[in-house]
Amino acid sequence: MYSGYLTDIEGIIVGHSESLEGLTGCTVIICEEGATGGVDVRGSAPGTRETDVFKAEKMIDKVHGVVLAGGSAFGLDASSGVMKYLEEHGIGFDVGVTKVPIVASAVIFDLAVGDYRIRPDFNMGYNAAKNANTTENRQGCVGCGMGATVGKILGPKNAMKSGLGSATIEIGELKVSAMVVVNSFGDVYDYKTNKQIAGVYDYNGKQMLNTLDIFKGEYNPVDLSMKNTTIGVIGTNAILNKAEGNKIAQMAHNGFARSINPIHTMFDGDTIFTMATNKVIADVSLVGTIATEAMSMAITNAIVSSKSHGGLLSFKDIE
Repeated sequence: MYSGYLTDIEGIIVGHSESLEGLTGCTVIICEEGATGGVDVRGSAPGTRETDVFKAEKMIDKVHGVVLAGGSAFGLDASSGVMKYLEEHGIGFDVGVTKVPIVASAVIFDLAVGDYRIRPDFNMGYNAAKNANTTENRQGCVGCGMGATVGKILGPKNAMKSGLGSATIEIGELKVSAMVVVNSFGDVYDYKTNKQIAGVYDYNGKQMLNTLDIFKGEYNPVDLSMKNTTIGVIGTNAILNKAEGNKIAQMAHNGFARSINPIHTMFDGDTIFTMATNKVIADVSLVGTIATEAMSMAITNAIVSSKSHGGLLSFKDIE
């Protein structure tokens, strides 16, 4: 629906690996030369790795990879496979005897969608890194998007299938791109039309319901702790330092708020990373504002590109 992909940013490559049986997977974003990083965690139930290195006062100023994975906390293991692949190819922070790749990660909960015994691990992470290339442009049920679902206030049986999306905005030489895996507690809206495109679904009545209305009706939701999370990456060729990278990630959460309602709840672990390749001088506020729009575009793409799986319908099958 909206154009562009994270690989539009020169120096950034993307790779996916997934399991159809497990309905899970991982997505790897690599910058071999190292990108200035940033992160902002807004949800209250996150699963992350190496987020502290993005703090402005920390010594490390470059990140070589970001992993978005399913499998809940088990999925953090995929980062080890990515590190192994990058080390084998001489990518990382030079410590003399070897190079140590700086690889951050965030995970979604998808254990209840497919076979919970299959989850992103070392091998899946390694394969995703091995698959990374400059021409990757798949969206929907691919990589980490394989097990993503949305609208879970009435439990997983009333959820809809979601996935991974990406979009890019270019202004002159400046490029800002977003990639996101939408696995939210709330409903999803196209930010331009404000039309609900996914969320809690009445499979008997064949209609979408409104999560916020159900919430306001004093409905006590099922146990959803740590079972939702929307995670993503902002890639840009703008020249940024770490403090500015963190600001971009912070502003990009406005894209979540425009497109998902409710968002940043106690049931979500929403996390956004920034990767800047430092090629073009740009105003930080402009980059952040563009990142917000690109993120909303990517969220819509994640919904409209997905296919029905695991007994859950996608946008394509209810339209």
